[in-house]
Amino acid sequence: MSQEKVDKYKKEKRNREKLQKREDRIMLGEKLGIAAVCILLAGWIGYSAYQLLTQPDENAQAVTTEMNVTSITDYLSSLNEAETE
Repeated sequence: MSQEKVDKYKKEKRNREKLQKREDRIMLGEKLGIAAVCILLAGWIGYSAYQLLTQPDENAQAVTTEMNVTSITDYLSSLNEAETE
């Protein structure tokens, strides 16, 4: 290796610890930022869902459904009659 390369390698080796600490701080900052965004997003979704579930809608109308079940009742009663015979 040339002397230039050797000197460059030695310089990088001296600063390696400093560079590693800097990269670690940057990585920690990124992780904390992502965690904060995720926590805020989860909180916002939870709050929105809570608001939707607890506040009644003033425009909503109760829906009632009527069903004629005489056919089913007749069928079941005929099964009971056939069973008792």
